[in-house]
Amino acid sequence: MRRIAAGLAVAALAAGFITTGTASAQQELTRPDCGYTVTPDEPPARPVSVPRDPWFTKGKVLVKIKTSQGDLPLVLDRTKAPCTAHSFIHLAHRGFYNSTECHRLTAYPTLKVLQCGDPSGTSEGGPGYRYKDELPTDLQPAPNDPTGERRIYPRGTLAMANAGPDTNGSQFFLVQSDSVLRPNYTVFGQILPEGMKTLDKIAAGGIAGENPLDGAPVVKSELKWVLPLGI
Repeated sequence: MRRIAAGLAVAALAAGFITTGTASAQQELTRPDCGYTVTPDEPPARPVSVPRDPWFTKGKVLVKIKTSQGDLPLVLDRTKAPCTAHSFIHLAHRGFYNSTECHRLTAYPTLKVLQCGDPSGTSEGGPGYRYKDELPTDLQPAPNDPTGERRIYPRGTLAMANAGPDTNGSQFFLVQSDSVLRPNYTVFGQILPEGMKTLDKIAAGGIAGENPLDGAPVVKSELKWVLPLGI
């Protein structure tokens, strides 16, 4: 398994997905203050350590995800969101996301996303720590929004779910169709085309329960394993 992973990492690097730089060059930079903080009132849904602030804050990292419905490859952007990308990689390397189901699918006219990352499957679970927002500044304004506050999270966007300012944990959402939200959710990557096919398949299955617009996906959507191909 290690040999296969190493081979994939080399291939991804050659394709330009991973740009880490050297450790010595990175250490000349100031480490960001991510504010990783233990949340005693919200213990981890699975045992996992709290990450330290990252050294690597530039470039992109390919993440391979195998789901029960197909592959869901992602590209994380450490330049835009180093703390978020680092936390995601930290959790993935420790198996936090393995064998977990995506617990929420929405089909509102202005919000079509799949939410994942809670091992408890309750929408309440997390890693037992929180950290600071890295909010987007380059999203396009939503048309016809009288407040002028809402932005378009484009199809294919990878972003963090939260419970308010600076409460990021492990839950994230995948944007299946252009969605309109206030820019209060950290964008930390993109879904690759193969992953969009998987996401579309899950969305097409519909939503279980009484609310046809918001609930658990009918199609079982399990993250079997999550493998970052890089540091």
